[in-house]
Amino acid sequence: MARADRLFRLLQALRMLPQPVTAARLAAETGVSERSLYRDIASLRAGGALIDGAAGVGYTLTEDPALPPQMFTRLEVEALVLGLAEVRLTGDPELAEAARAAQAKIVASLPERVQRQAVHAVQETYRFDLRAPAPPHLAMLRQASWDEAEVRITYRDKDGSQTSRRIWPLSIVFLDRSLMLLAWCNLRRDFRRFDLARIGRAEFTGISFRPRRVPMLREFHVILKG
Repeated sequence: MARADRLFRLLQALRMLPQPVTAARLAAETGVSERSLYRDIASLRAGGALIDGAAGVGYTLTEDPALPPQMFTRLEVEALVLGLAEVRLTGDPELAEAARAAQAKIVASLPERVQRQAVHAVQETYRFDLRAPAPPHLAMLRQASWDEAEVRITYRDKDGSQTSRRIWPLSIVFLDRSLMLLAWCNLRRDFRRFDLARIGRAEFTGISFRPRRVPMLREFHVILKG
């Protein structure tokens, strides 16, 4: 692998992996020895990347030279911090970690004055009554929506009756106290809303409905608003 490509992969790994990232993990991601990894870290630092940490501790990318400084107003910074904090409170562990990582990347790309505004935001979010923990299949249904992949589920309705459905997941909606899946139901041949807490089992069928998700979701939204 060319050195420039390897440095790019290292920078990308520092952006994406939960931080601090160990040298061993970074070396594995870029396919080099740990000794070479230390030299690559030094090269990125020489190129302007602000990377905190050291061997045996782990590394954190706090300023990325490949990203232009983000120009946000103070109120926009408050909105970003507040919104991402809400995701950390209400999302499943994978989504909560993504929100934490996104905030770290955004803050790292801000000018120093605006970074201080983000770190010391005056608005916070807190929920006394949190919704029930996210069901274990939330991440799988999210992936199915991205991939436009059909899923087979078992679903229990309000009367307790259980059915097996083949659905095309379109979108996941975060309500006050529950999570709702908007989908096309192949059993009913119509759009349906499914309470994620009532889904008992979910598995991929291997069938794709690409590229229909976006127009179908647009149509479903029209129906919901009507």
